[in-house]
Amino acid sequence: MKILITDKTENEVIQQLKTAGHNVTFNEMDPPTLLKEISHYDGLMVRSRTKVTADVINAGVTGNLKVIGRAGIGVDNIDLPTASKHKVKVVNAPSGTTESVAELAFGHMVAASRSIPQADHSMKQGLWEKKAFKGVELCGKTLGIIGIGRIGTELGKRALAFNMKVLAYDKYVTKSPHPKFALVSLEKLLKESDYISLHIPFVKEEGAVIKEQLFELMKNGVIIVNCARGGVIDEPALVKYLNSGKVRAAGLDVYAAEPPVYKDLVNHPKVVCTPHIGASTTEGQLRAGKICAEQMMLALSGKTPEFWVNKKMMEGK
Repeated sequence: MKILITDKTENEVIQQLKTAGHNVTFNEMDPPTLLKEISHYDGLMVRSRTKVTADVINAGVTGNLKVIGRAGIGVDNIDLPTASKHKVKVVNAPSGTTESVAELAFGHMVAASRSIPQADHSMKQGLWEKKAFKGVELCGKTLGIIGIGRIGTELGKRALAFNMKVLAYDKYVTKSPHPKFALVSLEKLLKESDYISLHIPFVKEEGAVIKEQLFELMKNGVIIVNCARGGVIDEPALVKYLNSGKVRAAGLDVYAAEPPVYKDLVNHPKVVCTPHIGASTTEGQLRAGKICAEQMMLALSGKTPEFWVNKKMMEGK
């Protein structure tokens, strides 16, 4: 079958599909070209750059489009209701970049604790501000993880290796995924955590999960990390509490708008920023691509893919 890949993908993934007998086209098409060409393909593989809109899907189903694969976790860039309406399966690779994102989140915890980026910048300016960068240890502290799925679980394991206590809150989880993680209420987590790391999706209808009033429940000097999705933290409120000292520091990889437009947050001296690179590792991208390819091939062969994102939506049609 014919598969179109519109975002940069490893050669091993393309060869994986070709070896299985599929006709693969790699072309980073612009939106008008994609709209024009999509009807010629049975499958479409994307990462985050390509926006698979309702118009794209509607055009695709006038031809042969059967499956859309997202070589990563989030499917924010795919119109799920339209795909489901037309019985187009959407698959992803939720486990492909788990370690990559967990490691970045932990890196942000360390960087924010020891002001590593700020100290590096100071050194590159020819300064020796040794007394300006007194940090705090992770050892013996409490990490609160909001969203204890794959990534949150891996982050927690790394925290245990640093002799940290791990609390977890997840409204969908009733049993701790690790014997040394304590499942607690959100209120208890906020009150007792020295570090808070978010690993939850952004739901537009619900807005920010960490709103201004919840900052009041936190410990003084808390460090907040978000390598999940932009929008889950009220950004102006975060700046307010960074300024007051309630929040000691923050490590952010995601923002309400990307690229971020709220410069008071990005430019804040207590914030460590990265440009949404959580999944951007050589190993993670390759794993995600391979898993996505496997899922797409299962769908195209009439089998049930393990990571079928819109299964319930389609079954409800």
